Amino acid sequence: MIKKASFVISNTDYRKCPSPTKPEFAFIGRSNVGKSSLVNMLTNNKNLAKTSGKPGKTQLINHFIIDDKWFLVDLPGYGFAKVSKSIKSTWEKMISDYLTNRENLVAVSVLIDSRLEPQSIDLEFITWCGEREIPFVLIFTKSDKQSKTKTNANVRYFLDACLDIFGDEPQYFISSAQTGEGKEELLAFIEAEVSEYYDSQR
Repeated sequence: MIKKASFVISNTDYRKCPSPTKPEFAFIGRSNVGKSSLVNMLTNNKNLAKTSGKPGKTQLINHFIIDDKWFLVDLPGYGFAKVSKSIKSTWEKMISDYLTNRENLVAVSVLIDSRLEPQSIDLEFITWCGEREIPFVLIFTKSDKQSKTKTNANVRYFLDACLDIFGDEPQYFISSAQTGEGKEELLAFIEAEVSEYYDSQR
């Protein structure tokens, strides 16, 4: 359970991010996948991350400090249909520089809309992460918007696609910002990773 979450800083440059002395967990996903709602649900603070029905609301690398122990990082989404090519390439460079250079990054949570069958842009992004050995987990969002059978079927399709790419299934969570599904499991995963991070620093 998260007791305290507060905003630290927003940046366009990973070199200006907070000193990398605490473990860091980044959240990213296709535009409008429900990222801000998930962040707010996890932290018990409905106003922490700005939510919007308009894709592309997050345009910076946003750092939040959680219980004075770890950083939660809200990253801009990928796959914007309605921004210019120059803005898109600037965002992509900002995200890729951050992901490939941030030494205290423990895992990237890649959010996937559970209502959809595998989207090529999501598969391309996790393939990119895999090629660069950036550790990631999958979070399937919006599970409350359809039947459990449909959610499970789409999750299975996506995991099968991952098997084709990696020969393995990544760790994954099924979540809903509305019902709180997946919250305990995801926080337990982060807590274990935080403990392991500090143990390795000793």
